[in-house]
Amino acid sequence: MCQQQLVQLHQNLDELDGMDVNMYILSNDLPEQQLELYQALEQEFGKSVDFVSDTNLEVADLFGMKNGEVAYRGYGMLDTEGNVVFKTVNDHWGEEFDQSIEEIKEEYDKLTN
Repeated sequence: MCQQQLVQLHQNLDELDGMDVNMYILSNDLPEQQLELYQALEQEFGKSVDFVSDTNLEVADLFGMKNGEVAYRGYGMLDTEGNVVFKTVNDHWGEEFDQSIEEIKEEYDKLTN
């Protein structure tokens, strides 16, 4: 997982205000490793998105983002039934956050309208 992408996400979390979603960061890192990063982000930004340990890449596979023994970088959304609504594989989603958030909001609007 690229820590710089997570920093960019947390710098722009207010862009997601108003969306009634549960947001998680998925990683195949162990929970102990995730806790260290969670705490660093919380200290820096006053909050952090919750982490989910996906050590067997089951969630990544559900999203179609499993890449051998790792997951592709990107983002996606599930509906309330647990179905994948969309997914985007993009190593640079944090650097391209304006484009990423635009797609996320468009897909969210499709679900809620």
